[in-house]
Amino acid sequence: MKTYWLTFLGCLFVSLPLKAQNNQPKQIRTNVPLDSIRLSDPAILADRQTNMYYMTGTGGMLWKSKNLNLWDGPYKVAQTDPNSWMGPNPMIWAAEIHPYKNKYYYFATFTNRAVMIDTVKGRAIERRACHVLVSNKPDGPYVPMQDATYLPANMPTLDGTLWVDKNGKPYLVYCYEWLQNLNGTIETIELKPDLSGTVGKAKVLFRASDSPWSREKDEVGNDKPNKVTDGPYLFQTKTGRLGMIWTSWIYDVYTQGVAYSKSGTLDGPWIQEKEPITPPNYGHGMLFRTLDGKLLLSMHSHKSVNGRTVRVPHLFEADLSGDKLVIGKPYLPAD
Repeated sequence: MKTYWLTFLGCLFVSLPLKAQNNQPKQIRTNVPLDSIRLSDPAILADRQTNMYYMTGTGGMLWKSKNLNLWDGPYKVAQTDPNSWMGPNPMIWAAEIHPYKNKYYYFATFTNRAVMIDTVKGRAIERRACHVLVSNKPDGPYVPMQDATYLPANMPTLDGTLWVDKNGKPYLVYCYEWLQNLNGTIETIELKPDLSGTVGKAKVLFRASDSPWSREKDEVGNDKPNKVTDGPYLFQTKTGRLGMIWTSWIYDVYTQGVAYSKSGTLDGPWIQEKEPITPPNYGHGMLFRTLDGKLLLSMHSHKSVNGRTVRVPHLFEADLSGDKLVIGKPYLPAD
């Protein structure tokens, strides 16, 4: 088993016991500094209706803040159906909250570890898929909608996000996991107008092997592009250029790159930038504007401490005023 695969598993499970990830904590903590929170895949919603920030990620919990510095939580906000394919206590990864047409939608990856859908190269693959829940409030509770499934049951998918393309239609953009296809892809499928399910067939936007910057060793030790696709998030520059940040690996270093659509739509073709966009050992980013309009990148750092993977949310300044996304210095929120 390769080193980076062990590290990749650690990023998903973080440092919490499996059962603790989806059970309401016994005690809600208050005034917790951002850099004291351990959280993978941090996604932040700046909600003008409540004048609050809401942070989600892997683990299925939510944190609340008035200033991005001090946070209260974690709160359990996802209420899944125990009789669905997810089972009674699914693992929840990479949750994002998206406001859309006067409701709030919870895009997340759910895993039922009791159900195996395939075995590839001797590795059993669990039932895992992107799914969407809905609420009338940013802090939930988030509950199921119409469709029981959004993506095929025989495919492991993860890290779904929302994008409304130039045609005005909403789309789910997600990763088809490399565990099964051995060369991870980022794909898209149209969503119903109320996001309650999917429409038609998925389309591949690009493959992990398209990356010019990611690296791993093959079975005989030769360099090749890494097989992992992780954490897509879309944005548009001031000039109207459509881009996507996404994460993979350079050997055992978690790394975030960026691609741009030549057509300006999801149809692409998607052209990969030659160099990563953020410092080494940071990844799974997303962009948001603060309540006073400042553009920030939220992502997590990745390091091993005493054999355990530790991930901490971080904020960086970002700029979309030109033709490309530019990442600036770390952003330290004030009290």
